[in-house]
Amino acid sequence: MILLKGLNTFLARNKTVISKMKVDKMAEVFKCEDKAYAEAAKFLESGQVIAVPTDTIYGLACSANCPQAIKKLYAIKGRDSAKPVAICVTYIEDVRKWGKADHLCDDLLYSLLPGPVTIVLEKSRYLDNPYLNPKTTKIGIRIPRCLFMNRVTKIFDKPVALTSANFSNEPSTLSVKEFEHLYSHLGAVFDGGVLSEGLERNRTGSTVIDLSNRGTYKVIRKGVSFEEIVATLESHGLSSI
Repeated sequence: MILLKGLNTFLARNKTVISKMKVDKMAEVFKCEDKAYAEAAKFLESGQVIAVPTDTIYGLACSANCPQAIKKLYAIKGRDSAKPVAICVTYIEDVRKWGKADHLCDDLLYSLLPGPVTIVLEKSRYLDNPYLNPKTTKIGIRIPRCLFMNRVTKIFDKPVALTSANFSNEPSTLSVKEFEHLYSHLGAVFDGGVLSEGLERNRTGSTVIDLSNRGTYKVIRKGVSFEEIVATLESHGLSSI
């Protein structure tokens, strides 16, 4: 009922956006098995938006530096372009490439990542997509503790834009059945089963922390493992602002 109500609300508010979007055939659903990693990377390379599992909730993903893909991602979500999306990468070195993290030591980053945390930093010059978070100079960066996403980003070898697989302002999703109404606008859906053990409290997704300023952290969203993440930050001498 919640998802149906959300769909009706979204359609009422976004008739123009939906009418202009190309509706393709229903997206094929792939199980997250060995061959699926390469398939997902191919969809990303072709500028498609796909649905993927993470270590918290299901996400919508596309190539972060592809303008058309980002615009489609926002249209599918019915999302205001002023609301930022994060990127997903593979290694700590990638965090440093796509975000400005010279003031953060490796020990801290390796203590946090991979894990259910989004680190917000100033964008580096390599993130040059004008449609990616145009209202801010910052970017959220994730390395999920999720084998599927880690292998996909490794094969793709470029940053992947990532946001929750649901309409904006509606509940996030823990199974692919919960966002079937989006399938016709997606390139593919990758089914990783029920995530976060199906626990309602984990629909909050990752904890989002702004680490863009030396020596401090700012909590943007309390999510999964919030207390542990804050404890890690403070054990490394960072203070809350």
